[in-house]
Amino acid sequence: MYIDFKRGSVFNYTDKETSQVYQNLKAYDVKNKVWRHLNFFEHECYLHARVPRVKLPNNKVKLIKTPWEGLSNGFTLLFEAILLQLCQAMPVNKVAKIVGVSDDKLWAMLDKYINKTRECEDFKDIEAIGMDETSRAKGHEYITLFVDLKQKRTIFVTEGKDNLTVARFAYDFQRHNGKVKDIKEVSCDMSPAFIKGIKEYIPKANITFDKFHILKIINEAVDSVRKQEANTNKILKGTKYIWLKNPNNLTAKQKEKLDKLTMSNMNIKTIRAYNIKQLFQDIYKANTKEEFITYLNKWYYWATHSRLEPIIQAAKTIKRHWNGIIRWFESKINNGILEGLNSVIQAAKSKARGYKTLKNYKIIVYLLTGKLNFSLINNKYRSV
Repeated sequence: MYIDFKRGSVFNYTDKETSQVYQNLKAYDVKNKVWRHLNFFEHECYLHARVPRVKLPNNKVKLIKTPWEGLSNGFTLLFEAILLQLCQAMPVNKVAKIVGVSDDKLWAMLDKYINKTRECEDFKDIEAIGMDETSRAKGHEYITLFVDLKQKRTIFVTEGKDNLTVARFAYDFQRHNGKVKDIKEVSCDMSPAFIKGIKEYIPKANITFDKFHILKIINEAVDSVRKQEANTNKILKGTKYIWLKNPNNLTAKQKEKLDKLTMSNMNIKTIRAYNIKQLFQDIYKANTKEEFITYLNKWYYWATHSRLEPIIQAAKTIKRHWNGIIRWFESKINNGILEGLNSVIQAAKSKARGYKTLKNYKIIVYLLTGKLNFSLINNKYRSV
């Protein structure tokens, strides 16, 4: 937008309500406007201006948009820029108290920036995505995140964790210049709903079952063995996390305890279950696909002949998803990126003591993990 106050004419070539460029429009009248600006030292600063209104050829009267104002009524662009940075660094209600603005107004501002920036998103080059659910609140309320695995950023958030989450993603993906048929790889857990959704709405994609979720299933089986055995073997009391952690993550005390247990001559079932878990992790060190399949087959045989019912059931679950597990050797993708993003989201939720609405929760997810380029808004919605 170009405003020539000397001539009183206005060139507006970003107006969505008109289909052509209107030039040499005279000012109809003026309106007094006030905007909150960046503080001057410790003092609040406000800009005051008499802004012209113009009468368009369709007889509509329109207030001219000034080059310094932001998306929110009463904020300058620079003030909004600092608010965005603050909201990315601390809870919104804390920012509201610091700057003396209501948190409702901050949430409304964030919503506008998220929505308008996402309108500018272009997904045409995305070929590999990861999807995972995360809890929003107590009572089994979930949202599902869809992540661009190459750029390591959240590109879509939706409520629920059923197959329709994939349908909503596919619709949004196509609205942003993406082509569902070009998505070659999807990483997810073994959720039947996710699998169904991918087959229905992203049919060309190969599914890779996430290594971290597979290990979670095996870890749950190991822990089940420990719980059963601890009822008759008191030596296993207080050892839960020794069996669930990777050896490199054990404390010195835990490592010492593990060494004593593994070196003992006792026939401890939990140790056998633990060794089966460790062997599964070694499968991913294979140098070729043939090696990977061979190791996986050997592991399956060992697990199903372990006489440990939880381990046997875990192995059968893995067998039912065999192709998606083997696919990892081709795609080399997993949901490790999503786990990292989810930890950021959960930490923010904890600091804010939760977010009351789904809308606000989605805003925070995009704000913290979407890597949104807010400067795109200026390029699209204003020209000065």
